[in-house]
Amino acid sequence: MTRTDTPWRATILTLYPEMFPGPLGISLSGDALARGTWSLETRNIREHGIGRHRAVDDTPAGGGAGMVLRCDVLAAAIDAAGQADDPRPRLLMSPRGRPLTQRRVRSLAEGPGALIVCGRFEGVDERVIAGRNLEEVSIGDYVLSGGEIAALVVLDACVRLLPGVMGKTESGVEESFEGGLLEYPHYTRPRDWEGRAIPDVLSGGNHAAIARWRRAKAERLTAERRPDLPGAQAASKSITGPSRS
Repeated sequence: MTRTDTPWRATILTLYPEMFPGPLGISLSGDALARGTWSLETRNIREHGIGRHRAVDDTPAGGGAGMVLRCDVLAAAIDAAGQADDPRPRLLMSPRGRPLTQRRVRSLAEGPGALIVCGRFEGVDERVIAGRNLEEVSIGDYVLSGGEIAALVVLDACVRLLPGVMGKTESGVEESFEGGLLEYPHYTRPRDWEGRAIPDVLSGGNHAAIARWRRAKAERLTAERRPDLPGAQAASKSITGPSRS
């Protein structure tokens, strides 16, 4: 997908807008942000808080520890951040969400952008999730203090795939999770290091042989480390077959 006039738009709803752009303001993502390849807007949820103290949370119904982000406050923040016809998906960073995959990242990068809600406290009132069509997304089976770091992960993964961000298009194709496999091993100079040499096949100039070697190594790594990935079935066959090292 090619963007010439309209940048990929990210809107972040958070209680800590000072956390952005953070690491996204440097390196590839920072350069792309400066060029206008993508845009970043942060909005403070507390601006829509209740009362003199701008309260955004309350005790959980039914009792329990911690506090819960109020549905009316978050809904007001979401409504103020985008028009009703805004085509961007609305993501809620949550440990109970569907795991983020490279396929989902690529689909987000090919779209107009994303509105990302960063949760805090014990969670978000369930009613706003349904009422504002929030897609819960998880970056792993662990719990963070809030959704901001998870949102940075989503943005970094998407921005690097935007046209012109990476130097070579191939960089986004031949890497882990593309095609259901982990990436093959990489080597560079010096040729020999601490008794370990670069595999001969990589120095022979036979590109077909190099491609076969890389595929075999990717399959073997996938079968050993991530048997849950789609490419693991083919990978397991390569391990039971003749050695390709």
